[in-house]
Amino acid sequence: MSDLGRKFLYRIFCVMALIVAIYLMIDFYLSRTLDVKVIVMFGILIAVIVFGLLDWSQNYALMRKQEQELKIYQHYIQPLEELTKDIRAKQHEFDNHMNAILNMHVLIDNYDELVAAQAKYCKELYDGKNRNRANTMLLRISDKILAGFLYSKILRAPEYLEIEIQVMSRHIITSVSEYSLVEIIGTLVDNAIEACNEKHNKIRIYLDSKDDKLLFRITNEVEGLTMTEVSKFFQKGYSTKEKKEGHGLGLYQANMLAKRHGGEITVELSDEEGIQEISFEVEI
Repeated sequence: MSDLGRKFLYRIFCVMALIVAIYLMIDFYLSRTLDVKVIVMFGILIAVIVFGLLDWSQNYALMRKQEQELKIYQHYIQPLEELTKDIRAKQHEFDNHMNAILNMHVLIDNYDELVAAQAKYCKELYDGKNRNRANTMLLRISDKILAGFLYSKILRAPEYLEIEIQVMSRHIITSVSEYSLVEIIGTLVDNAIEACNEKHNKIRIYLDSKDDKLLFRITNEVEGLTMTEVSKFFQKGYSTKEKKEGHGLGLYQANMLAKRHGGEITVELSDEEGIQEISFEVEI
C-alpha cells in the first residue's frame, strides 16, 4: 500500500475513533456510570486522536507543498538544460560569424566599403540575436527554477516580441517558495506578453536581489491606457480584455499572494517621447 493510502486509512481511523469516544462519553453520562477515571481515560484518548489528526494535517500540507515544488522543478529544469545546450551550440555559430567579419578584408580592399560592410553585418547579427542575448542573461541567475521558467516563457512568446532581460545580481535570494514565486512572476509576464502587439512589441525584465529579497520588474509598451484603468487592475474580477471569461483574477490573486509573503505588486504608467509604458514591480 502506498504512503498516501496509509495516511488516508490513518485519517479515517482517527475520525472513527473520535466519534466512538464521544459516543461512549455521552452513553456513560446518560447511564450515570461516568466517573472521574472514565473522564480522564477518554480525555487522554481524545487528546491523542486530536493530536494525531493535527499532525497528519500538518504533514499532509507539507507533503503537498513539496510535491508542488518538485513538479515545478521537474517542469522548468528541462527548459534550463535546453537553454544551456542552445547556448553551447550557438557558440560555434558565433565563431563562424566572427571569422566572417575578420576576413572581410580579403574580399574588400577599400577601407570605407570594408567598414560599411562590417557595420551592416554586425547590425544584422545584433538584430537577429535579441532573444539569444536575453537567454544568455538567464544563465547568470542562481535560481535555476526561475531561469528555466523565464526561458520557457520566452520560447512560447510570439516571434515579433523583443524581450530584454537585465540581471543585476547573480544570486537571487528570496524566502518565497518556488511555487508561489512562479505564480506571481508568471502572472506579470503573461500580462505583459498579452498586452503587446506587433506595433508595441518591447518587453524589459529587470532582476535583482537585495536584503534577501527578489526584486522583479517588467515593463512593456502600451497605447491609450489611462490611470483610471490602471487603478482598477488589482480589483477582483476587473479585466481590460474584450472577452472577460476566465480573466480578471490574475493580478488580484498575484497581489494577494505577494502580500501574504510580505510584498506587494506596484504599477507605474509613464509616457516619454510619445511612447507609453507600464511597469509592474514586486519585491518579495
